[in-house]
Amino acid sequence: MQKSSGKEWDQVWSGANIATMVAGAEPYGNLKDAALAVKGERIAWIGSAAEANARAAAQNLPIEDARGLWMTPGLIDCHTHLVYGGNRVEEFEKRLCGVSYEDISRAGGGIQSTVQATRAATHEELRESAAVRAKRLMSEGVTTIEVKSGYGLELQSERRLLEVAGDLGRELPVSIKKTFLGLHALPREFAADRQGFVEQVCGPWLESLAAAGLVDAVDAFCENIAFTLAETERLLRAAKQLGLRAHVHAGQLSDMGAAELAAKWGALSADHLEYLSAAGARSLAAAGTAAVLLPAAYFTLRQTTPPPVALLRDAGVALAVATDSNPGTSPCTSILLALNMACTLFGLTPEEALTGATRQAARALGASDDIGTLEAGKLADIALWRIERPAELCYAMGANPCAGVMYRGKLRAVGGPLNRFTA
Repeated sequence: MQKSSGKEWDQVWSGANIATMVAGAEPYGNLKDAALAVKGERIAWIGSAAEANARAAAQNLPIEDARGLWMTPGLIDCHTHLVYGGNRVEEFEKRLCGVSYEDISRAGGGIQSTVQATRAATHEELRESAAVRAKRLMSEGVTTIEVKSGYGLELQSERRLLEVAGDLGRELPVSIKKTFLGLHALPREFAADRQGFVEQVCGPWLESLAAAGLVDAVDAFCENIAFTLAETERLLRAAKQLGLRAHVHAGQLSDMGAAELAAKWGALSADHLEYLSAAGARSLAAAGTAAVLLPAAYFTLRQTTPPPVALLRDAGVALAVATDSNPGTSPCTSILLALNMACTLFGLTPEEALTGATRQAARALGASDDIGTLEAGKLADIALWRIERPAELCYAMGANPCAGVMYRGKLRAVGGPLNRFTA
């Protein structure tokens, strides 16, 4: 842990515009001509620049001139499949020629092809390729990434994927949340023993991985081409018995009632939700389960039924946004592009989208006590931007105005000198 001095603060940034993302009267929780102080790894104080300057002077503490930069919470990508081998560009070409995702999957492609490539890759190969993808996200202000397994589909391969995810968190200045996506697809070697596979995943596999400290949560692909409600419920029950939280891939291709199941078991999130009933939305709201919207996957698959955002809003469901970075349906490593797509394809406002990658994404990971908003006491995970207003983060496709990222109180520049954009 970073050592702190005996002073009230270790560093103070003054002259910033701060989008705290705290819910309230001001859009984005905005504070103009403001300042933020850090002590150790956490935010110590937020307030006016004038007050910060006086208090810093009293401590004989140098003031970092933010020069009108915007500060937001470090962005959170709360749904990724970042660790895998190979790619699926051939399937991308097939889909463009009219072959559906379901047809590719049933023909033995899709997830199965990535499983084959992933099993053949070495630990180092997986780590290196995943690190490249993680760094791309980090360059856009991301400080927390959820990483799912699910491309091993055998115990040792799943263990390796989770170990690689752990490596990323140790080697890079980013927090990694590890999710065991045990029920992702039925591996070929279990084609004649579906029940046996589910029993292994929900029993000895999960127990072994959890005992090794490799699992923060579990997930299942509950869909007509994947796993049933009963099979998914078995995993959720096993996770609860081990004290683990859960996510559910729900309603991407059909409405099987997966959202209601996620709510029944108190899952942190239900993800995708292109197909969702009013009853499902009410269930999510009552359980406090977040809806994670994944517009890059919707775009890549050229789907035509978007999630019922108005229904979710009216029910009071928290809306998070993530990349779903994966080789088959969302080869996306840009959280800013995902924010733009959430607005243009799903109809979110820019404030809703940015909230979805900060405050609501933290909620979807069960991490709201530490991240997601800029408040005293929370981790000093902060993104600095050369923008004129926060909505720009959802506006410009292909642009990256990130000037720097602070991770747990330590700053690194990612876009050149930390001077204000004035062009």
